[in-house]
This record gives sequence, C-alpha cells and structure tokens, in this order.
Amino acid sequence: MNRRTMVAATVVVAVAVFATAAYIYKRNTEEQAAVAQRAELLIRPHSPIFGPVEAPVTIVEFFDPSCGTCRAFHPIVKQIMRQYPREVRVITRYVSYHEGSEQVNRILATANMQRVLESVTDAILVAQPEWSAHGGNPANLNRAWQIAASAGLDVTQARRDMNKPEITGALNQDMVDAKTVGANKTPTFFVNGRPLPSFGIDQLFALVNEEVAKASGG
Repeated sequence: MNRRTMVAATVVVAVAVFATAAYIYKRNTEEQAAVAQRAELLIRPHSPIFGPVEAPVTIVEFFDPSCGTCRAFHPIVKQIMRQYPREVRVITRYVSYHEGSEQVNRILATANMQRVLESVTDAILVAQPEWSAHGGNPANLNRAWQIAASAGLDVTQARRDMNKPEITGALNQDMVDAKTVGANKTPTFFVNGRPLPSFGIDQLFALVNEEVAKASGG
C-alpha cells in the first residue's frame, strides 16, 4: 500500500469514526431530552410515593387494580424495593381500564388520605379474584370495600371523601398522562423516565440495576 492509499484509508476511517460518534451523541442527546420531557408527565404532586422520598431511582408504574398482570408484578416491585431500600422509590399512577377500577382507585385514593395505602393496596391485590370482574361475572365492589376495611380503611370516612374534587382531578390527570406517555395497558413502567425496552420481569430488573449503578457512580 503506497502512502497516498494509506492517507486515503486513514481519512475514510476517521470520517467513519466521527460519523459514528456523532450519531451516538445525537441519539443519546435525543433520549435525554425525551426523558426530561417525559418526567414532567410521570410525576405529579398528588402521586403517592412508596419508599424514600429522596431515592435516586424512581419507578413510575401506571397501575389498574383490576389488572391481573399488575397483581402479578406487585410482589416483584416490592422485591426490588427490598433489594434497594435506600436507592429506589415507587410512584403509582392510577388508571381505569377495567370494569370497577375507577371506584377501587377512589378507594385507594382515600386510603392514601388516611395513610393506610400500602396495607389496603396489598389486601386489594391479594383478594383481587374475589371482587374483580372475570369469567363473565361483574365486579363485586361491595367486596372490595370489605377488603379495604379489613386492611384498615375507615369506610365511612372514605365514602364521604371518595368523590372530592381533588380525588377526581387526580384520577383524571393520571388518565390524561397515561395516554400522553403511551401507557395504554397495565402495568406500564418507567425507570428514571426511561421506558422498558420490552415488557418483562427481567427487563424491569435490568433497567433498575442500570439506574442504581449510575446513581452510585458505577
């Protein structure tokens, strides 16, 4: 190979490297901008927080209490929080894509007001087959109220509070935000504003692990 050919080859390689670096930089910049823009829609002042308020990693879950997959993922999310007790917090956004879900979401909203949200959520999900619509049977919302009461909800107070404008407004906002960010089915997860690359338990764990590593400087 003569000198001229070597120079030309070097230029070609340099241009290719530059183009690749520029493409990666542009892609990363666009992704960061999208994450920042999405973050404003994922976390609202009314959204309940599980875990340390100042945790560096935030899982946002768009959640329907009647959703069987939400029920299946509930212990997975709790496992992640146990694994990272100081690093991870979970923010729940409530959507109503199934029969009876809106009223149960109002039950959960009143449970949050009464500071019994975690116990009521756990109980509602464990007993989901007892109250949710399935197999052609309608939702048994009286049973949902009974389950919430057994988990510590003051039902009399909750029934007075469930239709307050602030609860209606919060639930409406959650539905609007869900549609805006493309959370058209449940559960839909975002980790520090990033969606899962594809749906699954392993994908959720992997994205959380990645963000925890970033937060710790790893």
